[in-house]
Amino acid sequence: MEQSTRPGTGRLADRYGRVATDLRVSLTDRCNLRCSYCMPPEGLPWLPSPDILTDDEVIRLVGVAVRLLGVTEVRFTGGEPLLRPGLTRIVAAVAGLRPRPVLSLTTNGIGLGRLAPGLRDAGLDRVNVSLDTLDAERFARLAYRRRLAEVLAGLAGAAAAGLTPVKINSVLLRGINDDEAPALLRFALDHGYELRFIEQMPLDAQQAWDRSRMVTAAEILDALTAEFALLPDPAERGGAPAETWLVAGSSGPHGGLARVGVIGTVTRPFCGDCDRTRLTADGQVRDCLFARHESDLRTALRGGADDAELARRWQVAMSGKRAGHGIDDPTFLQPARPMSAIGG
Repeated sequence: MEQSTRPGTGRLADRYGRVATDLRVSLTDRCNLRCSYCMPPEGLPWLPSPDILTDDEVIRLVGVAVRLLGVTEVRFTGGEPLLRPGLTRIVAAVAGLRPRPVLSLTTNGIGLGRLAPGLRDAGLDRVNVSLDTLDAERFARLAYRRRLAEVLAGLAGAAAAGLTPVKINSVLLRGINDDEAPALLRFALDHGYELRFIEQMPLDAQQAWDRSRMVTAAEILDALTAEFALLPDPAERGGAPAETWLVAGSSGPHGGLARVGVIGTVTRPFCGDCDRTRLTADGQVRDCLFARHESDLRTALRGGADDAELARRWQVAMSGKRAGHGIDDPTFLQPARPMSAIGG
């Protein structure tokens, strides 16, 4: 049942009663990989530099979200956020907000080994690193770059710096790496990482996504349970996108059994518990990863709007959020922007 809500209540609520407390901030649309489920091998036209929020503008908008709108978690994304020159400064400024949000970063891991200690010192709490294969040739086929060793070094560097738990995000593509689920879990268990599989989503720039070729959550679980005993996770899921299981006979990074998760965005949607709001690198609010509309904060920000007005506009942007992403609807259309320009 719909619930009435209005701007001005100090939170990002929609008409279904969901409240966004998790902010995903895209810091750039640029990336140094070309993962086939995200962008074409030749890359994409990047956003013009004047359109990108400055470091101070990012810090101010995140501050509005945290101080005035009840956001408690901030995740920096891209493109590839490690390519943002001011990343460490942004992290330090956001870590200095009160109340302090939990800070995380989603990255492909290239350069993370070098940057991890400074990011940790700045206040970053943890990282998610994308790793779809352990095979160098498959990596090159998937990402069109031969940089697997750098990603693995980034994972190790993050763990050494204390950005724990280090989480791995893996997407399986049929006919390429769909046989690697057990190997990826074994790798994560051996190194003390937490693994999350993510169903391939209709967010590629080529708009070539085909549901019939997607490796589903059920298939991933079948592959894992063929080699591992998975136990129900007693921890409350809340608004987390991943369904998680405990791996029998394993040892987690902080004691107890290790966890493995599956994010079934397409076949096991969790829209009813969604608690996320998104800010693109060019200052647009997105109320859903799959939204086909955006709300412009950058123009108001640069036009002199005060924090209260920015907060009000953000609330209006989130109040009209749809009940679900609608991927199963015959009228569903992919967002005009691909994942690299939206941020995960």
